[in-house]
This record gives sequence, C-alpha cells and structure tokens, in this order.
Amino acid sequence: MSAPENNRPKRKSNAPIVLSALAVLGVMATLVSFSVPLYQAFCRVTGYGGTTQVATDSAGTIDRMMTVRFDADVDRHLPWDFRPVQKSVKVQVGKRTLIKYHARNLSARTVTGHAVFNVTPLKAGIYFSKVQCFCFTEQTLKPGEEVDMPVDFFVDPDIADDPNLDDVKTITLSYTFYLSDDQSETVSTNSRPADGQVVAGLKTQ
Repeated sequence: MSAPENNRPKRKSNAPIVLSALAVLGVMATLVSFSVPLYQAFCRVTGYGGTTQVATDSAGTIDRMMTVRFDADVDRHLPWDFRPVQKSVKVQVGKRTLIKYHARNLSARTVTGHAVFNVTPLKAGIYFSKVQCFCFTEQTLKPGEEVDMPVDFFVDPDIADDPNLDDVKTITLSYTFYLSDDQSETVSTNSRPADGQVVAGLKTQ
C-alpha cells in the first residue's frame, strides 16, 4: 500500500542554491575583469613578482657593490635578434648606470615590438629602479634595421635597510620582446627575407 499523500517527504527547492551559485559567479567575473590592472598596480608599488620601480634620479650612493646581469629573449612571433651588449656589470649601490641592449629586425617589413621585464631574485624588484628604458614604449624597426637601446638604472640604497636582502649579491634584469598586439603574427613566418637576400644593406645568412 502506498503511503498517504500528506505523509510523503516534500522536495526542497533548489532555487536558493542556484541563486547563491549565480551570485558567486558574478562576483568572480567582476574580480577577473579587474584582476590584471589591480595585480599590475600592486606589483608596481610592492615590487612583487620582480617588478622594477621607475625613478627620476638616485638619492645617493652607499658603500656596497652589486653585480647586475642582463638576459634577453624573443617571442617566436617576433622576427628580431635581441641581446644585451654587456652580459653583466658591477655597480655601486645608488649610482646610476647606463647599459644597452641591441636589437635587429630580421624580416623584410617594418615590425613593432614591446618588451616586458622582471628582476630576480623577486624580492629585489622593489629596489631596482629604472630612469630610462626602451621598455617604457613600443619599439619599431624597419626591414634590416638594428639599434642600440639604453637602460639607465640604479639599485636603491634602501636595499641596505632590508635584512631580507643582505644575502643578495647579484641581480638579474631580464627582458622578453613580443610582437605588438596590432600586428599579424604571420609577420614572423611569412616576411623573413630569403637566404642571401639583401635587406636594407644587410645580407641575410
């Protein structure tokens, strides 16, 4: 015999659970839309993730030396040769130092690229300040064009007041060049000059 209708357990409505889930998704979507600019702002202020600082000048020097190494990389979509002119320099903390990176456009068309950078160890990022850098703006090179691009930097003397940085003797500044967003990625595969072709007075090998 079946149970009387009024004794059957009533099903609970799923509406509150669905509404809660939708609310959580809405909050997450909002956070995602703001996460990139907020993260970048946070990194600029704190140096988190090896983000360097931007300065107008050094506040003075201290009696401490630091070795600064330079790395370079190029995204596969950008047909450039890119490398540091000097692999490393030994600098006095607080003293402005000028070094250069060298770039050459290996393709047969004008290409614009932009550089992203970071510092390791990551905890040193907040104390690495750049006065001038090619990474502040996009760089455009004509076919076969090559150029030296300067970086004017110093290591902030405040590094001496941070006991967490006492063990840091070497800082590495790394750049990666990417094809600018408004250009087709096919530039890297379809516009390279053929072997032996002369481009802007430069013969490819």
